This record gives sequence, structure tokens and C-alpha cells, in this order.
Amino acid sequence: MKVLALLLLLWAATAAATGPQIPKFPGRFARPTFRNNPAASAIGAKYEIRYFRQRLDHFSFAELPDFDQRYIIGPSGGRWAPPSPIFFYCGNEGNIEWFSDNTGFVWEIAPRFSALIIFAEHRYYGTSMPFGSKEKAYKDAESLSYLTTEQALADYATLLIDLKRNLSASDSPVVLFGGSYGGMLAAWMRLKYPHIAIGALASSAPILQFEDIVSPESFYDIVSRDFKRESSNCFDVIKKSWDVIEARGKHSDGLVSLSREFKLCKDLNNTQELSDWLDSAYSYLSMVDYPFASNFLMPLPAYPIKEVCRKIDGFSDAADILDRIFAGASIYYNYTGTVECFDLEDDPHGMSGWDWQACTEMVMPTSRSKESMFPAYSFNYTGYAAQCFQSYGVRPRPTWVTTEFGGHDIGTVLKKFGSNIIFSNGLLDPWSGGGVLQNISHSIVALVTELGAHHIDLRASTEDDPKWLVEVREAEINLIKSWIDEYYQESSYSI
Repeated sequence: MKVLALLLLLWAATAAATGPQIPKFPGRFARPTFRNNPAASAIGAKYEIRYFRQRLDHFSFAELPDFDQRYIIGPSGGRWAPPSPIFFYCGNEGNIEWFSDNTGFVWEIAPRFSALIIFAEHRYYGTSMPFGSKEKAYKDAESLSYLTTEQALADYATLLIDLKRNLSASDSPVVLFGGSYGGMLAAWMRLKYPHIAIGALASSAPILQFEDIVSPESFYDIVSRDFKRESSNCFDVIKKSWDVIEARGKHSDGLVSLSREFKLCKDLNNTQELSDWLDSAYSYLSMVDYPFASNFLMPLPAYPIKEVCRKIDGFSDAADILDRIFAGASIYYNYTGTVECFDLEDDPHGMSGWDWQACTEMVMPTSRSKESMFPAYSFNYTGYAAQCFQSYGVRPRPTWVTTEFGGHDIGTVLKKFGSNIIFSNGLLDPWSGGGVLQNISHSIVALVTELGAHHIDLRASTEDDPKWLVEVREAEINLIKSWIDEYYQESSYSI
């Protein structure tokens, strides 16, 4: 399921390094290319695109081919000098320039701290491809076996250590940032590598969405609640539509008719394809139900769920239910009105690696209750594992994440062994059901907003930001400042 891949979790043109590479153990850097950062246009930031020669396997001594990991460093004209801080964004499951352009909060606050910004691209995404190409990296289970969270975190740790050495910045404190899957990585990196980073802002990070820690129904229950909150009629129409789609698909030429009705580029093979397409629209709409217009996943208006329900409710009761559904879904898939047909298999942001991750260690069970606006469904691990084996020839390890990073009895564990983590969540976000929603200690803080959507706090500020969002960001800034101040006091530094 690609619903987490966003990030959330997150697309721009690729860049090639120019000039010779400079050897430096354990990695080497390439000369940069330069890009403007639209998210930071208010401060005129430019960033450099660089590459770091990264180990393929950090946990063995086998002679394996290295690969180039892309990262962004900037702003190039900033005031940073050691031992000023380094703000490090843990890359998600996609192109790093996309994440950089959609997390303007990091760029905006960096000047307050005279901080250097690093956005690191996750291995197997964007241009950070082992074996020289995506085709070779994604060839089979053996070539994909190095796509794990543990390897990604080790990439970030290795990059940071070597980068600080090259910049004579060994005394610069590192603060981690991340949203969605990147937020999970930020929190886990703070716990796994406390000697490298002094704190982490983990926004919309569902670190508890594993095994039986939280209800598997929480995701779709929250999506349903978001729609019902806008219009009970809208909720009811969507709930009824699944049976109508199934019935229409059984008629002679029914799949062809549905394909034409929903303006699909190719005819459906089965009704499940259409249901999945609509499921994705509703889920993503719930994630990005921002109070301002956005272009994060798709070009969308402010409060997009309100607009979807306005479309659906605008029809008469006698109107065809699927006409109403198509009009609502078009708010997500075609708000600009420029799309002529819809490709159900489109992956414009290069997030297909998530399918592998979800079939190995990132097993995040989701079910649908009878009370939701979706067809009821109970997560079936046996069927899930069989599908993964058919796709990749591997079987998932559903308990590995909690073995590696914890999750059960999170309050007790983190209170004793963790510090300096902000877990921010908006309750409109369906992933908030797997998030940390209560303070754990004085330094592991949960910032929860009733009307917040998916990592809204990491978005660039706008004139339309509500007061509660401004206050959340200021609270985050104050906490980050306290971490940095404490670090300098303990290190006998002052800036």
C-alpha cells in the first residue's frame, strides 16, 4: 500500500555531479550543482546538490560496490560557521528535492540559529541508486535487500560524521527533522545515534502503527471521520458508492463503461482497481486537508475535503451516484482541469521502493471497520505475506521494526532512555492514530493539534496560517533552542 509514501511522505529534476570526486574516508564528495529552493524563496535561499560515496552494506565487511548518495546543502550564502548548528532532514521515500521544496519550515527557521541545512536522500530513491541505476537496484530481492531503515539511518550517520569532519564542524550540534516516514527515521535516529544528533522533530511520524500497538482500523476511521465532519451526506454517498461500482462492473461491458465514466487512460481489469484509485484519493485528501491551497501531492484548494463534499452534495438526490463520486474525486486528481485521462499506475514521484519496504520490515496493518465509509476489511497477514512472496520472493518480518526500534510500552521506555524528541501530530491526519499523542517526559513532547493535517508544521508559512499553527511552530522553535542552548552550556560554548 502506497498511502504512506508521501510523504507523505516527496519531485524535481535530477542533477549530475560535475568535475572530479575527492577521495575522503569513509566517503567522498562531488562538486555541487545549484538550485533555487521555492519553499525558501522568502529568504532567498539557494542550495547545492552534492553526492557522497556511500557504503552499500554498513553491517558487513564484504567487498560490495559503493553508490552515490545525493544530498542538498544550503543555503549557500548563509551565515553558518562552526560551531553553529546543523539542521539535518532525514529523507523520505522519494526524490529529495521534492521534500526540500515542501518543508519550508526548516529553511525558514535556519537563519534564526545561523544553521547549516542538510537534506539527505534516502537510498534507492531519487538518484541515490545502488548498482548504478534503478533498473539494476530494483532487479530482484537480492539487489533490493539493502533497502532497509537500518541501512538508511547508517547512511545518515556516516554522512553526518564525514561531513562534519570535512567542514571542521565536530562541535556543531545536529538537530534532526523529518515528516511522515522521514519523521519516523528522525525519531529512530535520535534513539539509535544519540551521539550524533542532540534532538529530533518528528512530524506526523506513526511509529506505533505496527503489530498490535494501535488499532489497525484507526487510519480509515480517521479518514471517514474527516469526511463526515464536513458532511454526513457526503460520507453516506461515498459509503454507498462501493456497492454501485461492484454491481456496475458485473454487467456486460461494465468495466469498459466504468473506465469511460471515470476517464481512465486504460480500461479496468477489475473493479478493485477503481476502488483503490478512489481509496487513495480520499486517504490523501484526509492527509493534506490543509487550511490553505497547496501543491504537495496534487494542486489542491484550501480545505480540499470541504470542496469534495461541496461537489458531491451539489447534485440532486436523483443524480447518478457515480457522477457525484467522479466530480468529488476530480478535486484531488484534476483540480486544475488540465488532465485528459487518469493513469491508475502512475508513480510520478518515484515511490515504488515503498512496496518493497512494506513487504519486508515496514508492515503497518490497516483494517476497515463497518462504521467507516469504506468496505469493511480485516487485515489478513497470511494473504499479505503471500502477495509479498509472489511479488518479491520474500516474506515480511512484521515484528522486526519493534525489535529494532521499540514501540510497545513506548512511554515507559522513552521516559527512561530517550530525550529531546518532538512528536507533532494533527488529528485530521489519518496517520495520527499511530503517532505519539501524549507527553512522555519534559523533553519528549507531543504537540497535538485538533485541526492539523499531515506534517502541516513543516510546510512553509503563509499569510493564511491559522493562529494555532503559528503557535505550534513557535513552540517547536523554543524547544529546539533549548536543546541547542543546553548543548552549548554543557560544551562550554556560547554564540
